[in-house]
Amino acid sequence: MCVELCALIGPNGSGKTTIFNVITGIYEPTEGNIIFRGEDISGKRPDQITKRGIARTFQNIRLFKGLNVLENVIVGKHLRLNSDPASAILHLPNYLKEESEMRRTGMTLLESLGLDRFAEDEPTSLPYGLQRKLEIARALATEPRLLLLDEPAAGMSPSDAEELMAFIQHILDSFDLTIFLIEHQMRVVMGICPRIIVIDHGEKIAEGNPEQIQNDDRVIEAYLGVVDHA
Repeated sequence: MCVELCALIGPNGSGKTTIFNVITGIYEPTEGNIIFRGEDISGKRPDQITKRGIARTFQNIRLFKGLNVLENVIVGKHLRLNSDPASAILHLPNYLKEESEMRRTGMTLLESLGLDRFAEDEPTSLPYGLQRKLEIARALATEPRLLLLDEPAAGMSPSDAEELMAFIQHILDSFDLTIFLIEHQMRVVMGICPRIIVIDHGEKIAEGNPEQIQNDDRVIEAYLGVVDHA
């Protein structure tokens, strides 16, 4: 899979999040197939899809209360554990060794993302923008090849959105993965995404670079209504 940053945009109700839900196994496609790295993953469970290298975030931040920042990241790493549940419950040496390694690699991940100074903090004590970054960090802990970001800039101030753009670009530069994002803030989409796909009523109506998308009549019509050609 190539390293790429691609956006999926469209009017409200056009089917953007539904596409993410189908890709990640929350919904099963009624027709067609989802092919990832040459494998048909249609109908597989979300955990099976995540193990194959697809991770996501959600429109509404979903962090684990009662766990600190580092522990939230470690949750993402449990998917790669080799120890069985009994080893974890009994704290057997093989599990304790893996747990220690998870903490080490979790801290390394936080350091690479500039979040290590918050490792012992409660997620709910962090500003909104940092909570978004933490959710992305937890997704990265699953070691994805494809990272799906569902409206990562939702609810952000312009300054936080600018920071997020730099954060996403840093991930693209530092990790061997493709990022596919849904976003309503056109400033973010046009600012960092070389390729943009536009859908309306569940159908693709355009694909291209930011300039092509901004000047596409079908896109303008989908967002603003009928285009006047007079």
